[in-house]
Amino acid sequence: MKKIIRIVSFVVSLLLVLTCFAGCGKKSYTADNKEFIIGLSGPLTGAAAIYGIGVKNGATLAVDEINANGGLNGIKFKLEATDDMHDSTKVATNYSSLLEKGMQVSLGCVTSAPCAEWTNLSYDDNLFFITPSASNDDVPKYENGYQMCFADGNQGKAAAEYVSKNFAGETIGVFYKSDDNYSNGIFEQFKANISKDVKLVETVFTSANETSFDSQIQQLKNCKFIFMPIYYTPASLFMTQAKGIIADDAVYYGCDGFDGIDSIEGFDIKSVPQQVSMLSHFDSKATEGVAAEFIKKYTDKFGADTLNQFAASAYDCVYAIYQAMKKANVDDVTISASDLCDILTETFQGGFKFKNAVTGAGDDVSWDKNGYVNKTAIKFIIKDANK
Repeated sequence: MKKIIRIVSFVVSLLLVLTCFAGCGKKSYTADNKEFIIGLSGPLTGAAAIYGIGVKNGATLAVDEINANGGLNGIKFKLEATDDMHDSTKVATNYSSLLEKGMQVSLGCVTSAPCAEWTNLSYDDNLFFITPSASNDDVPKYENGYQMCFADGNQGKAAAEYVSKNFAGETIGVFYKSDDNYSNGIFEQFKANISKDVKLVETVFTSANETSFDSQIQQLKNCKFIFMPIYYTPASLFMTQAKGIIADDAVYYGCDGFDGIDSIEGFDIKSVPQQVSMLSHFDSKATEGVAAEFIKKYTDKFGADTLNQFAASAYDCVYAIYQAMKKANVDDVTISASDLCDILTETFQGGFKFKNAVTGAGDDVSWDKNGYVNKTAIKFIIKDANK
């Protein structure tokens, strides 16, 4: 009898050991979920906060609307946002915190450098993300990652197509930051795709010298069109220092880094005589259509200070996730991040088209196999030239 008991005890112990080997240490963070959890890491404080707050607000607006309309199969969504201050070293901690809160899908990070860290972490866990604004070409390098914004290379190519079409045979200026992945990446694609009959006057700056642009301004003073694939802080400084030197009827043309330039504290964009414009996928001055509807809802809820294409893109990201989950008929609120990633990846790579986007030009949005977005770019005039 004792021998039988020992055998039974041994078998039970062995089963426990085998069970532990199969599952111990793999905590199910979503087992207690009552809502679908969307994670986000972005700069909610610091110099890039206007981007992060816009993204958080845009995503919140979409979540609130979806929930007010019954959620997905009766299940509501919840946004969990963390502050990374545009600092890549904070991303791993934020990522772990969001997993512990039950994150099943995410908007990744707001800016490109932190999102590079997110890309690797999410790949290891097979977590689906679609970033509204991290535009580096390598952000969606794995099949679990997608962009709602234009990739840097695509921005450079689109800008080159615009310039080639409108400035054939002319000389234009370029002002970019060579030690910044965002700026340099856009410029490389711009230069690779620009028409050979467009002459470029190239000027450059680095992180070690971004307080005085006298030399660059002198080199560009005869250019009537200046392409500036940089962020708004150095751009505003250049415009301020160039007053009276760059011709008043010249055009400053940037990419998505210009978004928010008209809201910088201490910078009066109205004092800049030149036209300030940008390649964009959102018209923040739209007066009709879904973009106009979004603008009204956003400003009614959050005001106009953080209304930008990043907010609109985040709004679209949440709705794209919702539409894809609806198409796949996801109804398990406790579904793991990895299982949901498999479903969403199959959906996005299976010809899924996102409808009623507020970014783009009103057409359906789709994605390449590499995670890059397909939609129409527009030229958006932030401030027209003084007449």
